[in-house]
Amino acid sequence: MMKSPVVILHTDNPGPAREVLAKGHPDLQIHTCDTYEGLPAMVAETGAEVVYSVRFNGTPSFPRQALLDAETVKWVSVGGSGTDHMNPWDPAALTVTNSAGVAADMMAQYALGAMFHFTLGLPGFRAAQTRREWQSAQVEPIGGKTVLIIGLGKTGEAVAARSKALGLNTIGVRARPKDTPNVDEVHGMDALPGLWPRADFIVTCVPLLDSTRGIVGPEAFTAMKETAVIIDVSRGGVIDEGALLAALDAKRIRGAALDVFTVEPLPAEHPLWAYENVIITPHCSSVYQGWDLKSVEMFSDNLMRYRQGEALSNIVNPERGY
Repeated sequence: MMKSPVVILHTDNPGPAREVLAKGHPDLQIHTCDTYEGLPAMVAETGAEVVYSVRFNGTPSFPRQALLDAETVKWVSVGGSGTDHMNPWDPAALTVTNSAGVAADMMAQYALGAMFHFTLGLPGFRAAQTRREWQSAQVEPIGGKTVLIIGLGKTGEAVAARSKALGLNTIGVRARPKDTPNVDEVHGMDALPGLWPRADFIVTCVPLLDSTRGIVGPEAFTAMKETAVIIDVSRGGVIDEGALLAALDAKRIRGAALDVFTVEPLPAEHPLWAYENVIITPHCSSVYQGWDLKSVEMFSDNLMRYRQGEALSNIVNPERGY
């Protein structure tokens, strides 16, 4: 006999999510909550056992403690891949899963787009167009360059596959090294000091943990090529923003494409806004039309496993972040 847990869908757009879940689980009692403030009361009132939650209003105000303190909640399914807003938790008391892979392809496209931004120099051509100037120029081939991918989860693997298809050399680092498709070399994180000088592009794809916070710091920027580009689609805090600013001021790197920041939204007075060789995007590399429904579909499939007493997919280890 299948379990019939009470479920809460915690998202700022619960209507479509509820429709998806109701199709797969028409017999379940499903509640929706579209605010952070209302979630603790709803958990208490409904005695929910399962919460599907999308972080939609920043980390500081996320009602993490309410979920951890709720005796009835046994499983939290995170709508994205990052779970740093839930850390730490006791995996013996609470199971946390994520939606790893739901945005891997899009984030890889973002990373490649950032590479082309710098190698093709399209902003410069657009500026010349505005001035009605015909400029003689050369474009820069991407093939043969080297990309260093920090973190080889689903997003890192997608970056590697697309990079390899374009003729780049691929180097990857991961906490527990193992052969990875489309990655020429796989190293442990302790190999990074010797890898920074080899990379033309560095793409960060790691979760934010104590072990990854500030991993791209002063020593890394000092060791990088002056032509290196750093692309961050991980979490704010993985790159030491102070060290990045110092590297930009000293012209120690070519530039950066940043989708995540220590403080989000990025304050208007933040100095990063002023650099012409920095691309700033509003944490959108994983946001594409339909991503939210795809995430709910993944949750619905996992919920069926839960109800049937089967092992869940994408269970997150709080110490590893994946």
